[in-house]
Amino acid sequence: MHWYVDVLKKYAVFDGRARRAEYWWFTLFSVIASIVLSIIDGILGMPSVLSGIYALAVLLPSIGVAIRRLHDTGRSGWWLLLALVPIAGIVLIVFLALDSQPGENQYGPNPKGL
Repeated sequence: MHWYVDVLKKYAVFDGRARRAEYWWFTLFSVIASIVLSIIDGILGMPSVLSGIYALAVLLPSIGVAIRRLHDTGRSGWWLLLALVPIAGIVLIVFLALDSQPGENQYGPNPKGL
């Protein structure tokens, strides 16, 4: 749970590096929260009101943690634009799943060493 809260504390931070665990735990919790809110929307008969508000609330933290994750692998945050290309998005998933670059890179110190 602390991974999720840590990402929210860095609401619009796009510099630095993020560990794999930080990115994937945040993503997992966000997906679970979206599913639960969609179910609640369905039960209450509201057309995606709660899930839409949640999606807007975590939009900037999601982009920020993805960019920091790409920085951790030694790539620019601009690689995130691959998500807009349907099949090329698979390459983005591979980049996000790669291990950190050892040591310090141009984006800062390795978060595993902290």
